[in-house]
Amino acid sequence: MNSLARHFDWVAANDGRARWWQRGFHSQLIWLLRHHIPRESSILSWGCADGTVLKGLNPSRGLGMDLSPGMIAKARTDAQHCEFREGDIEKESPDEKFDAIVASFLTGYLQDIQKSFGNLHSSATPDTRLYVASLNTLWLPLLGLGQRLRLVARQPLSNWLSHTDLINLLELSGWEVVSMSHEQLLPFNIPLLSGFFNRFVVRLPFFRIFGLTVFIIARPRQKPQFTGDISCSVIVPLRNESGNIRPALERIPVLGRGTEVIFVEGHSKDDTWEALQREVAAYNGPLKVSYLQQPGKGKWDAVRAGFERARGDILVIQDGDLTAPPEDLPKFFDSVSSGACEFANGNRLVYPMEKQAMRFLNLIGNKFFALSLSWIIRQPIKDSLCGTKMISRRNYDRLTKRIAVLGDFDPFGDFNLLFGSALLDLRIRDVPVRYKDRTYGTTNIQRFRHGLVLLHMTWFSLWKIRFS
Repeated sequence: MNSLARHFDWVAANDGRARWWQRGFHSQLIWLLRHHIPRESSILSWGCADGTVLKGLNPSRGLGMDLSPGMIAKARTDAQHCEFREGDIEKESPDEKFDAIVASFLTGYLQDIQKSFGNLHSSATPDTRLYVASLNTLWLPLLGLGQRLRLVARQPLSNWLSHTDLINLLELSGWEVVSMSHEQLLPFNIPLLSGFFNRFVVRLPFFRIFGLTVFIIARPRQKPQFTGDISCSVIVPLRNESGNIRPALERIPVLGRGTEVIFVEGHSKDDTWEALQREVAAYNGPLKVSYLQQPGKGKWDAVRAGFERARGDILVIQDGDLTAPPEDLPKFFDSVSSGACEFANGNRLVYPMEKQAMRFLNLIGNKFFALSLSWIIRQPIKDSLCGTKMISRRNYDRLTKRIAVLGDFDPFGDFNLLFGSALLDLRIRDVPVRYKDRTYGTTNIQRFRHGLVLLHMTWFSLWKIRFS
């Protein structure tokens, strides 16, 4: 029997005070995991003690391992819809695939952490997420005091590691870290206080380093699974852009085994709709081209209508003003198709931009919203409002279900796609583009009115995501 199983047996026999503390601690951990793992996901849980993690998450398929025989008997009673086995993560991993893998305070008891992380690949697909919860070493003196007072279960000799050590070991064993945070500033269930400290205070600068739990989300470093050669759909929202239709058809490259371009016209005040029909009828190039009028208003409505029509494996938005050049689309395609990222976000703020491409106040606003959103989603982005964004069809379908909790609050779509990707724990990466001046028409952006809308959306997302 391994050291972790012996530890769980000790916990089961410990006095009521330690069990009371652990009940509050585990219930908080379950709420945290619920935020990330949708119900009915299939979950493999290593080190889940008496099955509380699997029971609390209500998986469609649950497997708990690394337990002692006594714990397995108790877990089977408490979570009857799940399966529990005695096992050793350092020697084996189930040869079946799971949506999520939870390693709950497991790493401290392993002899070979790197090998254990490596073994988990046999249970992972490219969409699987690994959730690692470990002890923040700043808490070791307090936990030592708690052990002496018998408020905390006495721990066997363990190798508690810093978050940088864990990240290094994950990356050495073929996992890429998506995000890292400190959680559970007050690991007791105390009415009002626990919610205040664990939902708000622990998210704030300075205070966040004192959370008891280091919480790391990682993904396997694998290429995404596509059937055959990869196709791409390019969605081009158009509003008052009649002069940009032919240049778009001439400049959008062929991506993968084939590219379809779907123009979505947004009830323009000029002759865009007539010009669109005329240009598509005259086109005789390598792209498969179609068009439609959006049913409602706003860019997000147009993008969503285009994505619903699209048939490609990978979906990308190309703004109709062409200020973000279509010639940069292959870089987005390579990033997503290779697995380097799962959501490619255009970044206009790396290369020098042409003089009229972005006004000064727009530049300041872009930087503010990028910094705000980076903090909210816990992944660095430098430009949240660039129109060019790419995601796989499979992940977009998952994203639309996930953002239902946010409601219909984003008329532009940039925040919906970024927040949805963050809620799915997708790896987001910036792809630099060279931002150009307009060659036709005027901008549809009203910077003060739309700036207030974006500010409201940022505030809304702060409560729905960061402080959820």
